[in-house]
Amino acid sequence: MMESSFNEERVMPDQLLPWRKVIQPHLEVYSGRYSKDKFAADLAAVMSGEAQNEYRDPYEFFRRTYLTEGLINLLVMGYNRLRGLGGNPVVQLQTNFGGGKTHSMLALYHMSDNLPLAQVAGGAALIERIGDLNARLKARRAVFVGSNSDATKPRQYPDCTVNTMWGDLAYQIGGLEAYDAVRIADQAGVSPGAETMLEILERHSPVLIIIDELIAYARNIYGNNEKLPSGSFDSVMTFMQVLTEAVKRSSRSLLLISIPDSNIEIGGEGGRSAQQMLAKIVGRVESVWKPITPYESFAIVRRRLFTEQVDEKARDAVIRAFHNIYKQNKSEFPLDASNSDYLELMRQTYPIHPELMTRLYEHWATLENFQRTRGLLSLMAAVIHQLWQSGNQDLMIMPSSVPLDDAHVRDELLGYLPDNWGPIVDSDVDGDKSKAYQIDREVQMLGNEQACRRVARAIFMASAPATQQQRGIDEKRIRLAVVQPNKSVSIFNDALHRLSNESVYLYTDGTRYWYDTRPTVNRVAEERAQMLRAEQVCEEARRRLRELRRPQGIRVHVAPRESGDVPDEQEACLIVLDPRELLVSRMTSSEGQSKVKAEVRKYYETRGDTARVHRNMLLFIAPEARAAANWESALRSYLAWQSIKNDREQLNLDAQQERQVEARLKEANETVEARMNETYSLLIVPMQRDDTVEFVAYTLKGTDDFYRRAMSVLNQDELLIRSLSSQALLNVLKQHTWGENQHWNLKQLWGHFTQYVYFPRLLNGEALLHAVRESVKEGLLGYARRVRENGKYEGLVLGSQADVQLSEEAVIVRPEVARAQLEAAQPAAASSAIPFRFGLEVPERSASSDEVHTAQPLPIVKRRYHGRVKLNPLHANAEMSSVVEEILKHFLNFSDAQVELELEISARRAEGFDESLMRDINENSRSLKFTSYGFEED
Repeated sequence: MMESSFNEERVMPDQLLPWRKVIQPHLEVYSGRYSKDKFAADLAAVMSGEAQNEYRDPYEFFRRTYLTEGLINLLVMGYNRLRGLGGNPVVQLQTNFGGGKTHSMLALYHMSDNLPLAQVAGGAALIERIGDLNARLKARRAVFVGSNSDATKPRQYPDCTVNTMWGDLAYQIGGLEAYDAVRIADQAGVSPGAETMLEILERHSPVLIIIDELIAYARNIYGNNEKLPSGSFDSVMTFMQVLTEAVKRSSRSLLLISIPDSNIEIGGEGGRSAQQMLAKIVGRVESVWKPITPYESFAIVRRRLFTEQVDEKARDAVIRAFHNIYKQNKSEFPLDASNSDYLELMRQTYPIHPELMTRLYEHWATLENFQRTRGLLSLMAAVIHQLWQSGNQDLMIMPSSVPLDDAHVRDELLGYLPDNWGPIVDSDVDGDKSKAYQIDREVQMLGNEQACRRVARAIFMASAPATQQQRGIDEKRIRLAVVQPNKSVSIFNDALHRLSNESVYLYTDGTRYWYDTRPTVNRVAEERAQMLRAEQVCEEARRRLRELRRPQGIRVHVAPRESGDVPDEQEACLIVLDPRELLVSRMTSSEGQSKVKAEVRKYYETRGDTARVHRNMLLFIAPEARAAANWESALRSYLAWQSIKNDREQLNLDAQQERQVEARLKEANETVEARMNETYSLLIVPMQRDDTVEFVAYTLKGTDDFYRRAMSVLNQDELLIRSLSSQALLNVLKQHTWGENQHWNLKQLWGHFTQYVYFPRLLNGEALLHAVRESVKEGLLGYARRVRENGKYEGLVLGSQADVQLSEEAVIVRPEVARAQLEAAQPAAASSAIPFRFGLEVPERSASSDEVHTAQPLPIVKRRYHGRVKLNPLHANAEMSSVVEEILKHFLNFSDAQVELELEISARRAEGFDESLMRDINENSRSLKFTSYGFEED
C-alpha cells in the first residue's frame, strides 16, 4: 500500500491515543481465557477421604492456603473450562507450579464441589477475576492416584468391582451407568475408545478428572508379562491418549494430570518410558500447520488476538508519529525503519510493533519447543491480557512493553529457555528486585519512564534465545524497541549506559548488547552462598558468638548443644542458645518464640538425663526468628565472599575483581556483626506466676552488643541481684521461709534461692551473705555458727558485725529469739535492744520471750481476740488483703501467739449450678485442702 493511503493530518504527541483506546482484543484474550491445545502441564495430588481435616474440609483448606498468583490462575481457568467459558482442557501440573502441586489440585478439587467462593478465604481474589459475586461450580469429580492403586487387585465399590483405571474413573464419573459403558474393556484390561469416553464425559458434564502419580503406577506394570487386572503398560498409555483426546473434544470437562520432572520421582526404565510417552500424549498438538511466511504469521497473530473494529484515524496518527521520529532521527534508528515499507508493516501489525513481531518470529519461534505461530499466539495473548489488565498506556505494544514482572508472561517465556534464565530475569531485567528496577527507583528521571526496565526487556527479548550468529542487539535496534513518539531518546540512551555499567549479566561488544548466563563475581557469590551446607553456616555463627567479648562476673555458656553441657551449679549462668534451629528453619516470630521457649524449658528442667536442681540460676539470651533469617543470609554472603577470596587464583580474578571482592567481604563482615546483635534480641527469664513457671521474654533494644543490653535489663529490672538488701531478705524470710521456725540453716536457705524461681535470683552466694551481714548488723536478724544440742546458739551475734559464712551448720535466728538468749546471758544489755524497722516487725516496747519472764511483767488482762467480717465477693482480693495487713499482721509479729484463720464461703443460685461448674469447684476445693465442702439441694 502506498504512503498516500494514510491520514496526512499532523497530530501532536500528546494527542496520540494508546493502543487500548484504538483497538480491542478479543474477549477471550483480554479476559485471560485464551487457550491453546498444548499446555505445559505439571504435578498435583488429590487427597483421600482419610486426610487430615485441614486438607479434607474445603473451608479449612482455603483458610490455610495462601493463594499465589499461579494458583489463582489455575482456579479461574478451571472454573471457566468447567462452565464452558473457554480455557485449557488438559492441565499438567509440574512440581514447581504455583508453590505446591498438592495444593493446586486440591484447590480445584474442592472448588468444583459447589463451593461458594464468596465464603472461602481468598475467594474475593477469585471472584474478582471471575466477575461473579455468586460464583460456585459443581462438577463430577474423578480421582486416580497411581501410588495408592494396586495394579494386582481390583477395587471394590458398593455395586460393582473395577479392575482398571478407566473402569475406576468411569464409575466415579457416572456410577454404574458410566461403568457399564466400559465394563467389557475394564474386564478385558484393554482401553476403551475415545468415542466411548467422550460420550461419558458429555453425558455427565461438567467433569473434573484428576490423575496423580501415574508414573509410579505405570512403572509397576512396565515389563510385566503376567496378565494383571489393571491391564498392561501399553493399554494404560493407550487409555491416556484416548482420555486426552476425549477431554479436548468435550465441551465442559477438564483433565489435571501430573508428570514428574525429577529422576527421583521417575525412577528406572519403566518410569522413564512412561514419562516420555505421557509427555508426548499430553503435549500432543492435533492441528497440523502448513509453513507460512513471516507476514502471514503477523497477520494471523493480529487477527486472532484483536477484533476488526479499529479507530483507523487514531491508528494512522500513531504509526505516522512513529515513522516520523525514525525519519527525523535516522542516525539513532536502523535505516530500514525510515522506509515507507516499514510504515506499511506497522499498519499490518498494529497495535503490535514490528520489532516485537520480528524478534518473536526470527528468534523465539525458531526454538525447538516454541511452535512458531501457536507459540506466538499463546505468548502474545498472555502479554496482551496483562497489559490490558494493568491499564498499559503505550502507543504500541513493543519489546519494551513485555511485562516480564508478570508471573504468567515470565513463565511463558522462560519455559522456552534453559532453567538458568529465571534468576537472570529476576536479577537484572524485571521485577522489584532487579537491577533495572533499582536504577529506575534511584533515578527519578529514568523511573518516570521506566527507562531501565524498558531497555532491559528489549535486550532480553532480542538476546535470550541466542539463535543469531552474532550475539546481541545493536543499540539502534534497542532504541527502535523502546522509544515512542512522546518520549526522549536521550533518556533511554542514559538508561542503556547505566545498565551496562551496573548489571550482572549484561555484556557489551562495541554497540551490541546481550544478556548471558555466564556468572559475574556477584553471581558466583550468590551461587556459593546458596550451596553452603546449613552446618557450615551454623558453625560460623557459633564461632562469632564464642569470640564476642563476654560480660564480667557471671558464668556464660555459648551455644551449648545439650542441656548436659551446662553444669548444675549454685552460681548465676547466662546461656546463649545455639542458633541452629532458627538458622536452618525459616519461622515466623511466634513459631520461633515457641521453639526457643521449648529449648529454654529443656535446659531449665534437666541437665542431661537428670533433673536440674539449681534452676533459679539460669538466664537465657535467645535469637528472634525473623532476624535470624536475615542473619543467616548475611552469614552465607560472608562465607561466599571469603571463599571467593581464597579461590581468587583458581577463579582467575583480575585486579578490579579482587578489589571488588575485598570491599564486598568487608561489607559482608560488618553486616554479619550487626545482624548477629539484631538476632540475639530476646532475654528469656524463668518466673513464677501462681503455681506455674513461665519463661518471660524481654526484647533487648538498643545498639550495644546483646550482652550489654541483656545485663542492662537484668540490672534495671532487678532480674539478677548482685547485692541483696536486708529489707529484701527479711521480706523473703517472711513470705517463704520462717513459718514456725526459730532459726534457719543458712546453706539450706541459699539452696532455696538457687532452686526456687519465686525467690529473688542472686548472682552468687556472696549476694546472700551481704544481706545477712547487714541484717545482723542492724539487729534485724541473729547469726550463729551452729546450734548446740541443748538448743542454744553458739557464736550468736545480733546488732553488730558478724563473720557470716555459708557453712554446713551456720544459722540465721529470729531477732527476738536471738535477743532473748543474749539478754539472758547479759541482762544489763536489755535496754540497748535495737528496734526493728521492717520485715518481721514487733512493737518497739515488745520484749523477747526471755524478757517477759525476767523483767517486771506488764499486766495482761485480754489474752484472746476474735473477729468476724463479711467480705464483698466482687472485691474479695482487696478486702482480704486489708484484713491481713491491718489485723492479722499484728498477731503474726508474736512468735508465741496462736493464730487461727478460717474462710467460709456460701453461694446460692435459684436456678442451681450445672454439672461442669460443680465438678470444677469440688476439684479445686479438694486441691486447696478444704476440710469440708459440697453442694446441697437447698
